[in-house]
Parts: sequence; C-alpha cells; structure tokens
Amino acid sequence: MKAFNNIDEILDFAIGEEQAAVDFYLMLAERSKTRQSRKAFTDFAEEEMRHKAKLLKVKETGSFQISGNKVKDLKITEYLVDVRPSPDMSYQDALILAMKKEKAAFRMYSELAENAINPGVRDIFLNLAQEESRHKLRFEIEYDDYILREN
Repeated sequence: MKAFNNIDEILDFAIGEEQAAVDFYLMLAERSKTRQSRKAFTDFAEEEMRHKAKLLKVKETGSFQISGNKVKDLKITEYLVDVRPSPDMSYQDALILAMKKEKAAFRMYSELAENAINPGVRDIFLNLAQEESRHKLRFEIEYDDYILREN
C-alpha cells in the first residue's frame, strides 16, 4: 500500500489517477471503430477531466467538502463478465469496462482510507471513494437505461 506523507501527495496521487483515466478513455476513443463507442469513451474522458479539475481546485484552495450522502450501488457489475478493451468494442462493453474501472478506483480509495492514520487524510480518501462510487452509479444507470431495458 502506498504511503503518503501529506495531503498534497494524496491529491497529486488522485490527480494522477484521474489523468490516467482520461488517457485510457481517450486511447479507447481513438481506437474505436464505431461512432457510438468513440463518443462514449470521449464522454467518459471528459467526465474524468472534470474530476481532475475538481481535485486541482481542492489542492489550490486547500478545502474540500465531504458528502455525507451514501451513493446507491445498483450492483450491476457484480453480474457482468470482465471485458477487454478493443477497437471494435460495443457500447455495452464500453459501459461494462467503465463500471469495472470505477469500482476498482472505489476499492482503492476505500482501502487507502482504512489504512489512513490521520483523520483528515482518511476523510479525503473517503470523499474520493464516494466520488468514484458516483461515477460507477452513473455508468450503471446508463447501462440499465440503454442495455438492460432494450433487451
């Protein structure tokens, strides 16, 4: 488990993770063969860019807001098989990949929060975990609306 010495290191780590997600989704968009999946990946990248901007603002202002609202988990990813990224990926596969990626980020931040000794650091990780949970919920709703209801 990565050790952090201060809040700036935590924020730099989280900002790096968001940038990695942006890069990943843009790479998938570039390799996509269908307009629908290219747009989906571009939209995912833009969402991650907004999250990165939010973290940069937290770093700049030194303040963050903890949301006390627990995010609902539709648990759709629990029943889906893993998907490998590919240029001709369907929209359904793109959503599955996005949900699983957000779930992994949620778990990472949750584990970091569990291991944090400093309460302020723990709160930052919990906030980041909740943010990832909201991202996953957004993709789950999209999956439910456009995949499950069509079948």
